Amino acid sequence: QVQPVESGGGLVQAGGSLRLSCVASGQTFRFYAMGWFRQAPGKEREFVAAISRLSDTTKYADSVKGRFTISRDNAKNTVYLQMNSLKPEDTADYFCAASQLYISSRPRDFGTWGQGTQVTVSS
Repeated sequence: QVQPVESGGGLVQAGGSLRLSCVASGQTFRFYAMGWFRQAPGKEREFVAAISRLSDTTKYADSVKGRFTISRDNAKNTVYLQMNSLKPEDTADYFCAASQLYISSRPRDFGTWGQGTQVTVSS
């Protein structure tokens, strides 16, 4: 399995932008679909976005559609989450995960998870 490591989290003001990165070790990265999930204090973990192995398919939660963009660079073993027009309700720990199956929004389909990176959006 690959091991995702997230970075890029931080504190931003509402309306601002932030780009998260997820680097996975190993030369098999291109065989994994990748996803982003988040969990806010007192709330359930929720799906954010996912991308297929060759970037030909993406999925987004309704809450972030039109504001967030997921992409990947297989040559760099990296998946990105570009977050624009950030809102206070986007505040959460963001996790990157890898799936050996096809693109999915279900946590159970992702077998390997990163440690997470904190995103805080102030009003």
